[in-house]
Amino acid sequence: MGAREPIDREPAAFVAAVEAMRHASLRPEVGADELPPPRRIAPYAYAMTGDVTVDDDEVGTGRFVLLHDPAGQDAWEGTFRCVTFARAEIDPEMAADPVLPSVGWSWLVDALAGYGAEHAVASGSVTVVRSEGFGDLDDDTGSAQVELRASWTPVVPDGQHAAAWSDLLCTLAGLPPLQPGVIPFPSRRGGQRG
Repeated sequence: MGAREPIDREPAAFVAAVEAMRHASLRPEVGADELPPPRRIAPYAYAMTGDVTVDDDEVGTGRFVLLHDPAGQDAWEGTFRCVTFARAEIDPEMAADPVLPSVGWSWLVDALAGYGAEHAVASGSVTVVRSEGFGDLDDDTGSAQVELRASWTPVVPDGQHAAAWSDLLCTLAGLPPLQPGVIPFPSRRGGQRG
């Protein structure tokens, strides 16, 4: 199936799912904006980007994409698919921990469970990158990043999946979980298309 034609009408289920994503209660540290979605993966798509900011410093970033194919796709085992990318700087010593990729994956699974974002067919990868300076850069203390790429089929494509994604971004960036009973306000987003 090719790229969506501008005259195509968006299915009601997709429109409802996008509205739910737009009004999701994201963590207050996450500033989100809509961005042009990928056009070749599915007939319908919605995408947003998020940056985790603490004291005017960006400490994490990511993208969240909701795909919809009314005919379904066998690999998805459904008609919707959530796709995410998340990245944050981490302490270089933490990057040396061999269990970090497994822990990183558990942060996604825990975030989805914590928001009641039921899903199936989850897959993805966690990458840890370390760099260290040599020669003239010998005094450089080095740097490290953790990246998570994942996708899953939402049982119900609601805003809980976007909320879980925002929680994942904050966890990767090293922020503590929200206190029990604290409900984040819906995020203000720039660039929304009505």
